[in-house]
Order: sequence, then C-alpha cells, then structure tokens
Amino acid sequence: METKIVLRDVCKDYGRKRALSGINLTIESGMFGLLGPNGAGKTTLMKMLATLLTKSSGEITMCGVPIEESRKIRAMVGYLPQDFSMYGTMSVCEGMDYIGVLCGMEKKTRRERIFELLGKVNLQDCEKKKIRTLSGGMKRRMGIAQALLHDPKVLIVDEPTAGLDPEERVRFRNLLCEVAQDRIVLLSTHIVGDIEATCEEIAILQQGRILYRGTVTELLEEAKGSIFEAEISRMELEKIKERYCVTGMISQGQHVQVRFVCEEKGKLPFAGARECEPNAEDAYLYLMHRGEMR
Repeated sequence: METKIVLRDVCKDYGRKRALSGINLTIESGMFGLLGPNGAGKTTLMKMLATLLTKSSGEITMCGVPIEESRKIRAMVGYLPQDFSMYGTMSVCEGMDYIGVLCGMEKKTRRERIFELLGKVNLQDCEKKKIRTLSGGMKRRMGIAQALLHDPKVLIVDEPTAGLDPEERVRFRNLLCEVAQDRIVLLSTHIVGDIEATCEEIAILQQGRILYRGTVTELLEEAKGSIFEAEISRMELEKIKERYCVTGMISQGQHVQVRFVCEEKGKLPFAGARECEPNAEDAYLYLMHRGEMR
C-alpha cells in the first residue's frame, strides 16, 4: 500500500463562509510542512484529515483509502491537536493505557508500546506522575507518544511547538524528524523556523487557498533579489514600514538595522540599501506580501 495523501479540489464551508477553497495537494512519506498565519485554514485541513470534520466537496484519499471510510482512516492516523489535554488526575501511564484501550489494542501490546514510546520521548521516569503536574513540553511529548501508540502510517501534528521554550522546541523538532523516517508526518504551524528546521516539502495557506507548494529551497530562490537591508535613522523607520514589508529590525542607538521586502527585483530601493540572501522567514513574508498585493 502506497503511503500517500491526495487531496483534489477540496473545499470546506461553514455556513456561508468558505474556510478552504480548491485545495489540491499530494503528500508523501517524510516531513511535510503546512505553513500559514492564524485563520488561514490549517487546523480545518488537519481536522478533515483526522476525520474530525467532513469536507464540503472534493476528494481525499489516504494510502488509497477514501476519507469517508473513517474507521480505516483512524486506524492509520495519529493526531496531536493544537490543544492536547487529558484527564489531569490520571498518571502518564494510565493516560497512555486509556488511549490504547480506545484504539482497541491488546493489554500486552499496549504495555510494550507504552514502555517503548515513553522512552523515545524521554518520559520513562514520569510514568507514575499525574498528567496535571507535567510541564508544557512534557505534555507535548506525551501527546506525540499517544499519537504514535497504535503505530500509525500518518502522524498529524497541529502547532506542536507553540508556547514551548527554545530548548523544548529543538527537542520536539528532532523527535518529529526521527519518527518521520517511515511514515508521513504532517506538521502545521505559523512558526517559520520549525518548518525551515524540519521540512523540505511545504505548502503555504493564505485565506483558505494554497499560495505556494514546493520545497524550502525553491521558496528561497523565489525571494532572491527582493530582500534588502539598510541602516536608517529612527526618524526614517515609519516611512520604511509604510512603503515596504519589514521582515526584521535591530536597534542600534539612534539608528535601526532593517531587513525588508522590495518586489522590484534587482533594483536598489534607495541609496544605502543592499541586497541580501533571503532566509525562510524573509521568503515567507515576501510570498504573503505578494499574495496580499494581488
């Protein structure tokens, strides 16, 4: 069975509001990033793939199985929602066992998988701890463990690093890359750094439509020639922000070092500005700015 998710002309409506419009995507094994601002439709798309929402129109197949066959789909999907929570009075081990029972796993298999996964997410010393006492990072790691409990072919994680400290974010991203070796891991986020560090194939959503589909390398290439930096006075800053999309700034006394988008490729925007190599955040903001201008 081929490990692939295919979406053809998928739409989702909430009453008169269209949350997703004409989504066409093919997602294969490995890490795939879904990037976009809050409200772009990322969570709606994740929930449809996890069979928690139904599509309004179009076709979705997962590993050759139509999305309408929800029992088969749920057997092959692990899902970590944006707001993962469980009964706080349960211990970590009890919570994992409860999920295993819901998945229909046999007791012996559950125990083996729970022990293995808690070790993989570095929670082997926390199995008797109450879930309510875990830190945010620990809860996220437990969320990944429960999503992997039944060894799914597809792992869907929605905004997994939001609110985590930098060390936990790096640890979490490394863990996702590890588990993506033999399955699809679909990572939805608005944090560009998470995508840049983990995913080569990405899609960018804006207002329910796909604005970009390709690789991170191709995205950087698209922004090349449109990213500039300059040292300006504080008095000039507001004018620059009005005229250009500013992607970063560093205060230096009475001066500010700014990075910004100028869509006129190859043309120096003003004296003192210099072209620079785009990073993923520059390229993302360039694309979003261009999409808004159209």
